[in-house]
Amino acid sequence: MVVQVVMVHGIRTSASMWRAQVEYLRARGAGVVAVDLPGHGSRMRETFTLASALQTIDEAVRDAATRGPVVLAGHSMGGLLCIEYAGGREPPPVDAFIAASCTSIPRGAGLHAYRALTRGFDALPDRGMWLTDRMLDRILPDETRPDFGAGGYALDAQHVALRSLSALDLLTALRRIEVPLWFVNGQFDQLRVNERLFLRVARHAELIVVPRTTHHVTVMRPRVFNAVLGVALATVGGRQAGQPRDS
Repeated sequence: MVVQVVMVHGIRTSASMWRAQVEYLRARGAGVVAVDLPGHGSRMRETFTLASALQTIDEAVRDAATRGPVVLAGHSMGGLLCIEYAGGREPPPVDAFIAASCTSIPRGAGLHAYRALTRGFDALPDRGMWLTDRMLDRILPDETRPDFGAGGYALDAQHVALRSLSALDLLTALRRIEVPLWFVNGQFDQLRVNERLFLRVARHAELIVVPRTTHHVTVMRPRVFNAVLGVALATVGGRQAGQPRDS
């Protein structure tokens, strides 16, 4: 059966951020679907809730599982949601998991600081989009820069989404994950604060740190992230063929 990949974007962005990965996976013959979470992308008018976001992931995973083994990949908020989902009480049909830029527990001072930052941006002219665009123009390569914001920016959903994340029980979820798991972080990612804790708790996890890269690792270094996807495809394909996991 053909390996299927389900991809979940981060806060404010949309499925369009995965275009480089979608192209790579299709060229490899894998099945792939990149979802839009409620309040984001094609679903901008919907209200974001934790339950509806997890339901979106579950529906995409279960549909993909009818066609083959599933690799789940999530970035930032999408990665946090995928941790909660993959580590549920009833294990979902996920065969491998890539969690990018999300090794931080979204509570306490860090979350309050990020929410204060978003409120500060909202108070700027054009809600600070001129500053966001200027920053992205500087850090993203030409091949992925148009993709990152092609689905629009979910400015209205970000506050309720950030508030919702504090309800996640990530450490409990990580202890329950029994499939190969790769944490992928940029060297200068601000969400690396609980990296060692996550690695200690997740029994089947490996860490990949991408040099000279920030939080936007999937679009800053798309070829590196695609290589991690390639490892996940080979791992799941090998297990399906009855080979040892290390192969």
